[in-house]
Amino acid sequence: MVGKSLVVAICVLSSLLLTSSAQTCKNQTLNSNKMYATCRDLPQLNSYLHWTYDQATGKLDMAYRHTGITATDRWVAWAINPNNNLNSAMVGAQALVAVSQSGGAPKAYTSSISGYNTQLAQGSISYPFSNLTSTRQSSEITIYATLTLPTGTTNLVHLWNDGPLSGSTPGMHAQDNSNTQSKESLNLLSGSSQAGSSGNSLRRRRNVHGVLNALSWGTLMPLGAIIARYLKVFKSADPAWFYLHVTCQTSAYIIGVAGWGTGLKLGSDSVGIEYNTHRTLGIVLFCLGTLQVFALLLRPNKDNKYRFYWNIYHYAIGYATIIISVINIFKGFDALENSVGDRYNDWKHAYIGIIAALGGIAVLLEAYTWIIVLKRRNTENKTAHGINGINGVNGYGSRPQQDTPSSLESGFEIQFFHRIDSEFLGRGFFHAIPEDTLY
Repeated sequence: MVGKSLVVAICVLSSLLLTSSAQTCKNQTLNSNKMYATCRDLPQLNSYLHWTYDQATGKLDMAYRHTGITATDRWVAWAINPNNNLNSAMVGAQALVAVSQSGGAPKAYTSSISGYNTQLAQGSISYPFSNLTSTRQSSEITIYATLTLPTGTTNLVHLWNDGPLSGSTPGMHAQDNSNTQSKESLNLLSGSSQAGSSGNSLRRRRNVHGVLNALSWGTLMPLGAIIARYLKVFKSADPAWFYLHVTCQTSAYIIGVAGWGTGLKLGSDSVGIEYNTHRTLGIVLFCLGTLQVFALLLRPNKDNKYRFYWNIYHYAIGYATIIISVINIFKGFDALENSVGDRYNDWKHAYIGIIAALGGIAVLLEAYTWIIVLKRRNTENKTAHGINGINGVNGYGSRPQQDTPSSLESGFEIQFFHRIDSEFLGRGFFHAIPEDTLY
């Protein structure tokens, strides 16, 4: 008898488990016992959407059911993006939120999402609504509402998610595929949908944008500057340093322009998402890089009196470009982390390693090349003075000329600026001219 009872119990339990695992929106019974014309099993997060839609009036009577909520400190939300932008569905979305409360039904309210760092603060939404309530039964939370959409609406971009609570404040949802891809374009009349696969395309374009700019502005550009500044000191590297420098800088500019273009496209495809500092610095970089290219066409001859000032301009633009490049790449990493969490930390750490390596190499070469320059200058001075002494023959110097204050000042200026021009600027960044044509 006991054995038969055990068999019956196992059969009943198995039946319940199979029924639960095969559960779809069509065999669900909502707490309100309300019937809806259409329902859909949503592709992510064990969620379901039920609705009745009157296209003539735009009235959408809906119920969003989210299962698997075992913790008591969770929130769930369902939202519509009024821009119908599947690429950046979250920004600008108009949300219905349910927040778990101890000892009662979840609190239901509306929230307008302005950015990725939202805390789902309570506020008005752009759609008229009524009958907003939420219920919880076991591990299921359901949001009910009636929304009025623009007349004639047939398709909408909607998204749904869940996340933790910090006290009573909603925190960021998880960053796995289930949470980041919980969005789709839905036809309210047929119930058909286009899944959020375009999010993968957007992510790929972000990755391409980041790689192109980190490689060009952030790596090749400073590498080319290091080559120009330090390798030219080694006579054996002439003229190889020049061609290496030009190759690095030209490649950096071409790849950088491609990265800049992808950034413009990303901006146009991400309505409502604005990273003003990152965008502004990107535009500045493009302008500075283009100025550097055209500056070569306007380079004065080496004996022209404006050549010295052109060199200052050329190197100043170069230094500024490198500094802004590195800053803007980290701004880009910040933008990625704001949109998808800490998924790009490894990329950020790898770039930090690259910049640290380039900086370490530059410090070592700076010290080593100055030693070479000073030794070479000392040798040249000894050779110029000759073995017979200074300013004379057989050690007999000529009578020194009396210097006036004006001649001393003039001589100091000549020596000072010549030293800067030949030793400092002549070894400077972004110099794309062979050393023997400088002066």
